[in-house]
Amino acid sequence: MHIQTVTSAAESDLEPRKLYSVLAEASNIPQWAPAFADAIERIGDTRYRVTKNGQEFHVDVSLHPSAGTVDYIREMAGGKRGGAYIRVTPRPLSGSTVTITVPLGPNTTASAVADTLKQELADLIRLAGS
Repeated sequence: MHIQTVTSAAESDLEPRKLYSVLAEASNIPQWAPAFADAIERIGDTRYRVTKNGQEFHVDVSLHPSAGTVDYIREMAGGKRGGAYIRVTPRPLSGSTVTITVPLGPNTTASAVADTLKQELADLIRLAGS
């Protein structure tokens, strides 16, 4: 089987709403996911212009607060759509777990993407706790 996505998860003592509120505000992306975006600008209700390494692309943000999901979806090669699929869930006693799944790009390895996701989740948790 050919691996097409990479998924990573992290647990936090923060309540789900704190993490979700950071994720739901797309302008926060460069602070916790600098590998994805250097800058982001809202251009519509759910559409954003993302700049990375001088290149621009559009992202649609889909929010589902009751499910704790935030999706950042962009147009990809070959007319496909994909991106980051993120879910924040409560832990049984307190705190939360945040899970992110992203596509594996043609010039990356699963282990490199996993390392990036691990750092991004740590940065997200730090940002939400500040």
